Amino acid sequence: MDLMEKTLEKNEIYHGKIINVRVDTALLPNGNQAKREVVEHPGGVCIAALTEGNELLFVRQFRYPYAEIVWELPAGKLEPGSDPLENGKRELREETGAQGFGYVSLGKLYPTPGYCGEIIHLYFCRVTGFGKQDPDDDEFLEVQRIPLDRAVEMVLNNQLPDAKTQIAVLKTAALLQKGVL
Repeated sequence: MDLMEKTLEKNEIYHGKIINVRVDTALLPNGNQAKREVVEHPGGVCIAALTEGNELLFVRQFRYPYAEIVWELPAGKLEPGSDPLENGKRELREETGAQGFGYVSLGKLYPTPGYCGEIIHLYFCRVTGFGKQDPDDDEFLEVQRIPLDRAVEMVLNNQLPDAKTQIAVLKTAALLQKGVL
C-alpha cells in the first residue's frame, strides 16, 4: 500500500524566532486532498552525561508552556547548519559547566510527528570534569546530579515528564546494562 502524501502547496502563516507555522495542501494516496498543519523547528540535541559516581547531570528550569519547573537532561536548540554533536557539547558546557568524553549517539527522537518536524539528537557521554556554567541570558537553571538508578525510577514513576529526557535515561540504562556503553 502506498502511504506517501505529496505536498501540493505550502502556505506559511507565522515566522518566529524558534518556530515557523505553515498550512500545506497535500495529495493523499487515495487521490483526495487534505490540509496539513506543520510546525517547523530547527531541531534539538540532548546529552545524557554520566559522572564517575554513576550520576546523570540534570537541569531544573521553568518551562513557560507548562507553567512549571521541569527536570531535564541538558539540551538545546540546534543552530542552523551546525553539527548536532558539537551543539550538544556546547549545551552541556553552557548549562552544567561539564566537559564530556566518549560521546555515543543514542539516536534521534521525533517528539510530535503528527504536526511538528522537530528532530532531537540524543547522545551519551562520560563527564571528565567541570568548569564554569555559561547559560544564555534568558536561561535560568539549576544543575542536579541524580544517580542513574534513581533517574530510571523517576521516569517509571512519572516524575520526569520530558520525552527526550525519558528516552535518553532509559536508553542509557539499557545500553549500560548490556555493556554497550
